Amino acid sequence: MAVEFRFPDLGEGVTEGEVKKWLLKVGESVKADQPIAEVEMPSPAAGKVLRLHFKEGDIIKVGEVLATIGEEGEGAEEEPARRPSVSVVGELPEALEEEAVAAAPTPVPPPPPTAEVLATPAVRKLARDRGVDLTKVKGSGPGGRVLESDLKEIVPAPVAKPKAVAKFDLYGWIDRVPLRGVRRSVAKKMIESQTKAAHVTSMDFADVTELVELREKQKKVAMETRRVKLTYMPFVVKAVVEALKAHPYLNATVDEEGEEIILKKYYNIGIAVATDDGLIVPVVKAADQKNIFELAEEVQKLADLAQKRKLDLADLKGGTFSITNYGVFGGTYGTPIINFPESAILGTGRIMDAPVV
Repeated sequence: MAVEFRFPDLGEGVTEGEVKKWLLKVGESVKADQPIAEVEMPSPAAGKVLRLHFKEGDIIKVGEVLATIGEEGEGAEEEPARRPSVSVVGELPEALEEEAVAAAPTPVPPPPPTAEVLATPAVRKLARDRGVDLTKVKGSGPGGRVLESDLKEIVPAPVAKPKAVAKFDLYGWIDRVPLRGVRRSVAKKMIESQTKAAHVTSMDFADVTELVELREKQKKVAMETRRVKLTYMPFVVKAVVEALKAHPYLNATVDEEGEEIILKKYYNIGIAVATDDGLIVPVVKAADQKNIFELAEEVQKLADLAQKRKLDLADLKGGTFSITNYGVFGGTYGTPIINFPESAILGTGRIMDAPVV
């Protein structure tokens, strides 16, 4: 019997994801718990892949069917036409390109459910959406099973209308880049943070002369004993942990429903990493229990995995406070956005020699 693999609820407020790459093709066999798509999504059952319901680059929401997996010899029913995702194609004459936009069908009240009709849940849902009474449909499948193709003969698929998309605006030529993946997720999270958190920024100079001297002494030791590059970040993480212990309301979240402030007794520090696809914040777990060299190793490992887009989902979850370092780009001051639902964030600028009275 075919198994519909629906995109699972991943927690942490994740309600949708992007199909970056399929790791198998229709007709290939799959084992239970085998990854089937990037980010590695384990298969819930063994069998043969009957259908991949989304194309690479499409956005899938929690609860939608990602793939259909069945037994050897079992066939897949025809899939109804689905609205294509927006993408940028080559240059077209007159600086216009055509994008297919499906016209929504006229809403029809759904008929009462009919248990005696043989049909899959997907076919029943399609019938409800189109206002079709399954008892009046003659099924062409085994045993009179109603297939999706049977519904198509009764209610035609929505007619696509061409929509002109300009490649220029009032002032000149433009390019259109799909907002997908990490950039799309970051944009939504930043909007949520700006809406739900009160952002107040304080800026100060700090004399880190002794820190610079200490790091210089320990750099060689870290490389010789751990083969790790010792940056300033592990020292900043250590200082942040001590500050959070002294000011626990900065290591907290708000339970809006229960109207309570949740003070975290653990210290998981997120480190913002800039990648070609956008900003990613992997989390160093139990930072208070690790020494400088251990922190340096973990920060370096997480940053490397982030750049290669090989982070596990667990590496991005559980943060209690975040640090972003715009000093690496030469910045002195900044106004970072809180990584909601955390309460605060620290931005660090560049270290420089300066005369001070």
